[in-house]
Amino acid sequence: PAAPRPPPEPGDKPAQSYIALISTAILSSPEKKLLLSDIYQWIMDNYPYFKNKEKSWRNSVRHNLSLNECFVKAGRSDNGKGHFWAIHPANLEDFSKGDYHRRRARR
Repeated sequence: PAAPRPPPEPGDKPAQSYIALISTAILSSPEKKLLLSDIYQWIMDNYPYFKNKEKSWRNSVRHNLSLNECFVKAGRSDNGKGHFWAIHPANLEDFSKGDYHRRRARR
């Protein structure tokens, strides 16, 4: 398992990749799935660096969710606006251990 990182200083950019940030957000939820807006909120709540930044970092989150096979849509929200995002089952064990190396999901 990856060694735990010290918490970032409030103004510091996180050392983690977007895949790691998104995965940690999803894994922190009881259902292991989150809406896009909830992923944004989790990142801002846990990494103040993003609160005061321009919103362009959100494009990187959307890009990572849609282009990496390690993330899958997991049903529509109750109000029908947006999808839940989850970690592909093939990546769940590694990501749960803190190993966020990109590898193709074994489908």
